Amino acid sequence: MKLLRLIANLGYGSRKEVLQLFREGRVTDAAGEVLYADDRVEHAQVRLDGEPLDPPSGLVLLMHKPLGVTCSRKDAGRLVYDLLPPRWRRRDPALSTVGRLDRDTSGLLLITDDGALLHRIISPRAEVAKVYEATLARDLRGDEEAVFAGGTLLLESETTPLAPARLQPLGPRRARLTVTEGRYHQVRRMFAAVGNHVEALERVAIGRLTLEGLAPGEWRVLDADAVARVFEPPAS
Repeated sequence: MKLLRLIANLGYGSRKEVLQLFREGRVTDAAGEVLYADDRVEHAQVRLDGEPLDPPSGLVLLMHKPLGVTCSRKDAGRLVYDLLPPRWRRRDPALSTVGRLDRDTSGLLLITDDGALLHRIISPRAEVAKVYEATLARDLRGDEEAVFAGGTLLLESETTPLAPARLQPLGPRRARLTVTEGRYHQVRRMFAAVGNHVEALERVAIGRLTLEGLAPGEWRVLDADAVARVFEPPAS
């Protein structure tokens, strides 16, 4: 790929704006030699104002989504994309969240521009485990573990039962729930179906990926080994 297209696709500007970067001599190789718009150079060897380029396409991010931000590009208010470098909104292919966490749910969120990977993760056939910790309005009544594991629970207005899910009580009003589906507001609706209400909800893991080392609002780029952990069973 020619450098003009590469750098424009990374969101550094329109092709006209990026062409001006070349005219100003701001694009060089790692040794400081000026590069030109039609050059074809390995991504890792390109520098803009002396700094390496942003990661190439195939980018996968792990974000600790804070409360009060949404995953949609169209909602009013603060979006998860606002937590990333502004130019990343202009990347082509575009970054998208892998599934969604609603405004009142915090925790582990994956973001990628790899459409094939996104669909592989969210496909029900993949049975990727998502682990949530919920704080409840009322005490657990004691039968939730069996109800959720039974594979017969129907959510309101649905006709297909949920796949079995694993509940682990963490206290009278706290529980860890592992699901392999991604239905709309699934965890909240599951607890509603057994007469309870979720007051706070955090996703703490996807497969074997966790939020270790990330504060709310922080994110990191995942390498191939980390991405592979998405498809592994979560730690017990």
